[in-house]
Amino acid sequence: MNKFLKVLVSCWLIAVVMLPLSALAQDGGEDAPQIGFWDECANPENLEGEISVGAVFSQVGIAAPYGATQLNGAKLAEQQINESGYLGAATFVLADEDGGSERETAIAAMTKLVDETGVVAVIGPTLSSQAFAADPVAAEQGIPVMGVSNTANGITSMSEADDVNQFIFRNSLPEADVIPNTIAVSVAVLGIQKVAIIYGDDDDFTYSGYTVFVDSLDENGVEILSEDTFQKGETDFSVALTNIIAEEPDAIVVSALINDAVQIVIQSRQLGYNGPIIGGNGFNSPALMVDAGDASEGVLVGAAWNIVSQAPLNVSFVEAYTEAYGAAPDQFAAQAYTGTWLMATAIRCADSTSSDLIRDELASIEGFDSPLGPFSFDVDRNPVHIPVVQIVDGGKFEVFTDAYADYFAE
Repeated sequence: MNKFLKVLVSCWLIAVVMLPLSALAQDGGEDAPQIGFWDECANPENLEGEISVGAVFSQVGIAAPYGATQLNGAKLAEQQINESGYLGAATFVLADEDGGSERETAIAAMTKLVDETGVVAVIGPTLSSQAFAADPVAAEQGIPVMGVSNTANGITSMSEADDVNQFIFRNSLPEADVIPNTIAVSVAVLGIQKVAIIYGDDDDFTYSGYTVFVDSLDENGVEILSEDTFQKGETDFSVALTNIIAEEPDAIVVSALINDAVQIVIQSRQLGYNGPIIGGNGFNSPALMVDAGDASEGVLVGAAWNIVSQAPLNVSFVEAYTEAYGAAPDQFAAQAYTGTWLMATAIRCADSTSSDLIRDELASIEGFDSPLGPFSFDVDRNPVHIPVVQIVDGGKFEVFTDAYADYFAE
């Protein structure tokens, strides 16, 4: 059945996103859009009533800049799913709980959704550290959970019990897939030979990013001059950055969440460093450009998505999101939007609210055309699609290519 997926989903998603929502909100009669991925799941017959899917996104705390746009992206998908009649007679209901920015708050939100709300699946939580703590709450009860921003190593294999792991998915490319490409491209274009690293050592995501950076730099023959650490909430990085800049690195490599990343970027520029700053996935937020301003110019970051892609589905998503929220989406919005459609697809194709069947259909998705590009899950329930490298240029992310070879030349 999967061999038909890529062609059919491309046709359907283009129709769903490009047509006016009023046209998609037909009553499901003969004139309604015929949507689906293969004949067996084109017209669900057994779905009815409200189908609740949980969403655990950070609305307060250090991860709130990510969680806010995630919720927007998921809500946009929810609207389109229901107005298109994608689940037949059923209504897709996004039951969102604020996951905060701590492990304990994510566990509490996940527990409420699973034990009280009765969701059939969950999307989130925002941070990798939260996923390690909260995903088992759902997975141990046989409820599929999908991270849409979790990039640390080991997310889908966190439990010693494989039957638990089978219920944990993510559509966010791991740092292990993104960072090696970022370093390889940066070295090829800029000729980087030596770097200094600064990273947060008290968070699963930032520490995981650091380890991948070290391995990738080694694989590309780049010398690491020094390594400095910090903890979440620090505000003064001047001592470490002064020492780093004195070493005259070709680039400063940073693994940090956005609030810390902004301060490191600002203070690096204030101390006179004008070279490339290479960040991990934590840099993928509009807050970088908004809060760091001109200091963010020349920051490089690998990403699973780029707003300037002219793929039809991406253009349509960006237009719909911008119209709905008055601002352009970021990567976290795109991943949450896509993740919500993926979960709805699994429910549609299962034609059931059985969490076991939803899990099976989710695992079988292959060649799904999305704003992220053609998307599949591998056998370990990790995403398969191509990352990009971005540079902040003119206050926005642009795709980093050979055209930037002389960007940092004095």
